[in-house]
Amino acid sequence: MEEEFFKINKASWDKRTETHYHSSFYDVPGFIAGQSTLNAIELELLGDVRGKKILHLQCHFGQDTLSLARLGAEVTGVDFSENSIETAIQLAKDSHLEATFICCNIYDLPTLLNEEFDIVYTSYGTIGWLPDLDKWAQIISQFLKNGGQFVFVEFHPVVWMFDDDFEKVHYNYFNKGVIMETESGTYADRSSDISSKYCWWNHGLSEVFSALIQQDLVINSFLEYDYSPYNCFLHTEEFEPNKFRILQLEDKIPMVYSINALKQ
Repeated sequence: MEEEFFKINKASWDKRTETHYHSSFYDVPGFIAGQSTLNAIELELLGDVRGKKILHLQCHFGQDTLSLARLGAEVTGVDFSENSIETAIQLAKDSHLEATFICCNIYDLPTLLNEEFDIVYTSYGTIGWLPDLDKWAQIISQFLKNGGQFVFVEFHPVVWMFDDDFEKVHYNYFNKGVIMETESGTYADRSSDISSKYCWWNHGLSEVFSALIQQDLVINSFLEYDYSPYNCFLHTEEFEPNKFRILQLEDKIPMVYSINALKQ
């Protein structure tokens, strides 16, 4: 059944890629002209990446991957959407940047890659597409060298408890199995005429921490943030430049969290 879920989600992301590429949300012309897509949260966690080997999991069409390359890192981006990876390869050419891109489900990555990295990085809307965080943590640990760093920034599971209008608690905080949804448009362009079915899972913080700790990853920092650096939800207000909150909830809920961990 897991394979069927991934098939559904892959079709969804294949469908979204072109819309995302041309959206103002992703601002590809600005990126090609030299802008970075990395936010202050992850930049502080990553530190100086010059000369570092970085594995970027669930990279979509590669803007963060290539932003890391711009900072002097040697980066490999992985995503299961063929359209996303093809777009990432073209974006690298258009931006005159070098990165390696691999198209596969991250659970299958050991069959295609045999390297160790200084940093494994993944961020914003990634683990909700994965049913099994134990497998996820195994992948992270396998590809980190001893002493390597895992940098993770993600939307808070509390955010995913609410309905789209943030008026009521609609979903369970804990992972109670697959959630099937159909979406019209996309967070990057709500007026788009695309419609897609997808499957997702909510993962509470204890599930995330337990999966990482069981793989000998030592948590060095855990932070929660009362804003999102992306305007990707409904009914938001920008209370500071590039900091968005749900208007009616103000600063009352965590919207993003980050983890920095080291492999023993």
